[in-house]
Amino acid sequence: MSRDTTHLDPGNTPFVPQRARGNWLTALASLMVGAAFLGLWFWLLPIWLGFRVEAHTAPWRWLALIPSVAGFAVALRCVWDFGWTGHGTPAPIAPPQRLVVVGFYRYVRNPMYVGFAFGWIGLWIVFGPANPWLIAAVTAVALGVHLFVIFYEEPTLRGKFDGDYEEYCRNVRRWRPRLRA
Repeated sequence: MSRDTTHLDPGNTPFVPQRARGNWLTALASLMVGAAFLGLWFWLLPIWLGFRVEAHTAPWRWLALIPSVAGFAVALRCVWDFGWTGHGTPAPIAPPQRLVVVGFYRYVRNPMYVGFAFGWIGLWIVFGPANPWLIAAVTAVALGVHLFVIFYEEPTLRGKFDGDYEEYCRNVRRWRPRLRA
């Protein structure tokens, strides 16, 4: 009976296969990019939007932290999936090499954006003022993200993943999650 040595180094000690090592490295790189992105937005965006903690904030507003934390957790899981499954990062300079259709991507095509939206809406309810100019600015940003997805991301993914992405688009909606994967 032959002995399988594909998972052994020359000293006959088990080691992590190359594929798993690559998954961990890309997943960690993706998390680093995601953390940098989140850090930038958590540092700059609250200042731009004028978020501030006030002692007299209504207690009911703190309930908005529930969808906020859930939304950011969804976005973080998507960052992980980009690295682990897609072998890339959310950054356009190092995009996923494989089409990511696992996790939350089974329910909606853009769960990272949806998660960020829930996260920020929740934070806005807790800390943000109801300023009409800020609402208009956020609406403009949301429209910009929508146009970016339609005119850049989707054509790029169609070109890169061909028929697989077309089938994915037929089965999964862009923004509104479906109930079953």
